[in-house]
Amino acid sequence: MGGKNQPSHSSEPSWHEGAGSLLLLAAAHETGLIAVFSQALSLDGHAPRRLAHATLPTRRQSLLTLLFLPAVGLRRTCDLSRDTGDALGLLTGRWRAYGFWQVERFLSQLARSGGDQTLTDALAVWTSKLWAPQRSEPDRQPPAFSVAGHRQPVYSDHLLPRGLIGRTGKVLGGRTLLLLHDAQGHPHLATTHRGDFHLTKGVQEFLARYDQATGGHAVARLILDREGMAAECLHQLAKEGRTVVTILKSNQYAGLASFTDRGAFVPLCRDRDGVVTREVASARFALSFPDHPGQRLSLSVALIRDLRSRVQVSGDPAEKQEAWRWDADLEGVSRHWWKSDWVATPTPAIPTEPTLIPIVTTASEISAVEWAQVSTRSFPAQENSIRDFLVSLGLDTNHGFAKERIENSEGAKSRGALERKLAKAKRRADGARERMAQAQERSRKAGKLAKVQQARLARHSAARRQRGSASGAARSRSVGQDGDRARASPDSLG
Repeated sequence: MGGKNQPSHSSEPSWHEGAGSLLLLAAAHETGLIAVFSQALSLDGHAPRRLAHATLPTRRQSLLTLLFLPAVGLRRTCDLSRDTGDALGLLTGRWRAYGFWQVERFLSQLARSGGDQTLTDALAVWTSKLWAPQRSEPDRQPPAFSVAGHRQPVYSDHLLPRGLIGRTGKVLGGRTLLLLHDAQGHPHLATTHRGDFHLTKGVQEFLARYDQATGGHAVARLILDREGMAAECLHQLAKEGRTVVTILKSNQYAGLASFTDRGAFVPLCRDRDGVVTREVASARFALSFPDHPGQRLSLSVALIRDLRSRVQVSGDPAEKQEAWRWDADLEGVSRHWWKSDWVATPTPAIPTEPTLIPIVTTASEISAVEWAQVSTRSFPAQENSIRDFLVSLGLDTNHGFAKERIENSEGAKSRGALERKLAKAKRRADGARERMAQAQERSRKAGKLAKVQQARLARHSAARRQRGSASGAARSRSVGQDGDRARASPDSLG
């Protein structure tokens, strides 16, 4: 027999719901995830008393409950209150998995004791061993890592630090997610920060934390998000011995004239018909320091020219202002639009040029084709990794496109109950209106019948009064005639 809340061993075979999820448990043991987390749960004296007195198996089972929630179709701890299956208990080594209040209490106590930071570092150690890069030869480049930031809006009754949300241009309260990926898009480290966190201010501490957690696996080649495109940030990362790759912002250059030492364009991508769609060339770019006028940071550039997308040619601002006039392209009598013989002419097409994608790096010498391929492959890998990360957390968004408002589950329940009550009230109101209309129709018909009956009774009453008055007049006439006859007869006197 097993101990308290432990499954007993029986010789008879039995079926368990969700037994296929045991493969995930075996994979977690095989890759060392359980061992790393168990070691991270060795708390110090600063932990809350209830958590500090809990046994190691209790902590381990609580952590496994949190870890395998997605495996049984649950996304949040509040979903445990409606879970009736035994799959989660089977994965955690219990007859029944912990309920909502036990797991929520463990999670809050773990957060108060700083366990979230410890588990984050432990996860970085595990990912560095799981997706360890192959040893590079002396003449080969070190593996490339990429840092991406993602702001997720958070709708709360409390004021939260605000930041720019994606491409929507909206500044909303939220949280910033910072992730470190390898070239294949595997996440190695993920941290959460305030909504007003900026990549240029925290990327150095972020990388130093990963280097310390992994025991010296320094990130030598780094592909940085465009948010980190700042001269001071690139200069500090280069001083640490890192080769940084990022993309210039559109307001930092103006066409091909902004680049020096530009080489010849060579094909980079072709379509299925063999037509060149992208070209790349090497160049140099001087990035100025905003706080130090006159100082510039020299960067190598892999200049990609996208032949499928075209933009308006950047020219003199005075010429652009003149081009706003509708008759700027007309000369002489062609501008005399008020004359009767004036004929409108087609407006000439606006001159365009292929879109430029300048990928800059702090490396002194580069292969434009190699850096362009490495950078362009890392961008979709980042998007997919962030999307997978958010889906596992139950945050349903269209990442990379227009963001949608995140629905509050508790608010949705209250709103659903209120909508049902409102629909019921509307049905009752519609029934009351229908009954009122029927009552009004009956009242109208009854009023009409009452008027008819009243008119009939009035006619009968008038007829009776007329007959009564006629009979009274006849009676009075007959009495008068009898009196006249009596007075005229002499016998009546005797």
